Amino acid sequence: MATLIKTTQDGRRLEVIGLAICLDGKLEAFELIEVAGHPNQRAILQVAPDATHMAGRVPLARAEAERVVAALREAETQILADPAAINERFRIAAMRKAREQGIE
Repeated sequence: MATLIKTTQDGRRLEVIGLAICLDGKLEAFELIEVAGHPNQRAILQVAPDATHMAGRVPLARAEAERVVAALREAETQILADPAAINERFRIAAMRKAREQGIE
């Protein structure tokens, strides 16, 4: 199940699919980063002054970030109730670790 968060200016859909944040169906991020702690905070705020969080390369306003968090929580609740989904969670965790290590 996908939860639409927003459509970007160029028409791409930012969605939460399972435990992933996807841009046009492709993995963009697994978590949100607060703009206040982002190394490129000034540049982000120049382009998107209402941004409070980043989902990969996509700036999000507070309401959008709250929808992402809610969708991720819902997905996690569903996963914890389904044995097949638990295996998927382990698979995603392994992909996340590989991505952090530069292995894709």
